[in-house]
Amino acid sequence: MRIYKITAALILLLISLSGCFHTIDRSVPSFKTLKKEDFQTRINNKKTDLFFLRNGNISMAVTNYGGRIVGLLTPDQKGNYDDIVLGYSSIKEYMNSNEVFHGALIGRFGNRIDDGKFILDGITYELPKNNGPNHLHGGPKGFHNVVWEVEQSTDSTITMHYLSRDGEMGYPGNLSVDVEYELASDNSLIIYYKAHTDKKTVINLTSHPFFNLKGEGNGTINDHILKINADYYTPVDSTLIPTGEIAKVSNTPFDFTYKKAIGKDLNKGNDQLRFANGYDHNFVLNKEDGDLSWAVSIWEPKSGRKMEILTEEPGMQFYGGNFMDGSAIGKSGKPYKFRECFVFEPQHFPDSPNHPNFPSTVLKKGDTFKSKSIYRFSTVAADDNE
Repeated sequence: MRIYKITAALILLLISLSGCFHTIDRSVPSFKTLKKEDFQTRINNKKTDLFFLRNGNISMAVTNYGGRIVGLLTPDQKGNYDDIVLGYSSIKEYMNSNEVFHGALIGRFGNRIDDGKFILDGITYELPKNNGPNHLHGGPKGFHNVVWEVEQSTDSTITMHYLSRDGEMGYPGNLSVDVEYELASDNSLIIYYKAHTDKKTVINLTSHPFFNLKGEGNGTINDHILKINADYYTPVDSTLIPTGEIAKVSNTPFDFTYKKAIGKDLNKGNDQLRFANGYDHNFVLNKEDGDLSWAVSIWEPKSGRKMEILTEEPGMQFYGGNFMDGSAIGKSGKPYKFRECFVFEPQHFPDSPNHPNFPSTVLKKGDTFKSKSIYRFSTVAADDNE
């Protein structure tokens, strides 16, 4: 009788434990072309590595070199898996790529700053120009090009830290940054950002994965169906710096308030599309400041894959792969061609320090910057895509 009681207790314990771990589906396939040893090296005397996360029906590969999302495996509506994030199979390939922002964390300031200059408390700060006449994504030694310290790693989360020293890339203040990637059981990727400074500075953190919901290297993204929760956008000049105007999207190619194919209005002779060779613009999200709310839905009809983005950020930069030319060969051996990827960057507006009418990107000493964005993945049939 006593043996029976012990056995029953053990069974109950095992059932209880199995319930704790049911969210991790071990049937999710592993990355065939990614090996940890190809990411294990030293850069500026700091160790780099590759980390694998898994939860629900999705799996992700991350390297602490640039905090990059290297790959993201998700199923289509038939249960077949593809890697939907563009990237490479080794650190060496990332370092030698002409496209330096693949999958990376971006900072100190995401997007462009006009003429590489801004004024803060009467002091003019000059930043390196790495995008024609402008500063882009924190400069050539921005957060995409540094080794992040991995503070914690589990089956479904990774937390990384970086200290950007006072004067790094021209920015004031020692900025301490923490970023966490979490794969949630509902097939979401959640990115948490946190930062503080010892001196007033500007900050605009985001993430830069290149997506194709057909699978990386599997063709155009112009047939993806897109909807953006934005009635306004910020027009740009010929160097892609915002003019300062906040313009209505209605009756323009930038109206994604209803579902439409990305490529539907690309050939309408619009000056804004001509400046950027397509879409590379900031959308002003319909939201209250700081609220976590829906921003984007994008759906690929053939695979049925759908991605939704929720964010606390006021803006969403949409880039349509306009500068990809097929010269880069990705981790599956396929070239990355013109308009075969898209990027959505939840963030504050480009060049905000030079536009007082834009939401402020100033971070004061003693204050803490916090932000969260969620990428939800699912599969839906055409008549269910709302």
